[in-house]
Amino acid sequence: MAFLTKGSFKSGIMFGPWTPIYGLGVIIILLLSSYLFKNLHLPKIYEIIITLIIIIIILTLLEWLGGVCIEKLFHKTLWDYSDQLFHIGKYISLTASITWGVGTLLVIYIINPFLRNSINKIPNTISIIILILFIIDFIYTVIKNIKI
Repeated sequence: MAFLTKGSFKSGIMFGPWTPIYGLGVIIILLLSSYLFKNLHLPKIYEIIITLIIIIIILTLLEWLGGVCIEKLFHKTLWDYSDQLFHIGKYISLTASITWGVGTLLVIYIINPFLRNSINKIPNTISIIILILFIIDFIYTVIKNIKI
C-alpha cells in the first residue's frame, strides 16, 4: 500500500518492503474465520456479520498493541489518528477499524480463495530465500533501532 500511496515500499519499522503487522493480521483473520465458519453453522449473512464484528475488535486491539510497542521499543509513532473523529488515543479510530473490517471481508472472500490455488505453485526455494531476507531485515532492524 505504501508503494501506491507514497511511491516507496517503506510502510513500517523494517528497512525492506515488509510490514509484519499486516501479515500477522491476515494470519489471525484467516484462522479465526476458518474456525468460525466451521463451528457457527449459521446462515451466511450472520456468519459474515459475526466474523466482521469479532475481527474488527481483534484487529483494532492488534493495531493499538502494535502502535504502543513500536512507540515503546523504537520511540517512533508511525500513525496517529488523533485528528480523526471517534478516535481513542493515537492508535485507534472508528474509520480505521471499519476499514480493516471491510478489508478483512475482501481478504476472506476474494483474495484468499484466489491465492489458495496459486500459493502452492511457488517454488520452495523462492519461499526460503524470501524468509531468509525477512529474517535478516528483522534482525538488522532490531539491532539498528531498538532503544531500551
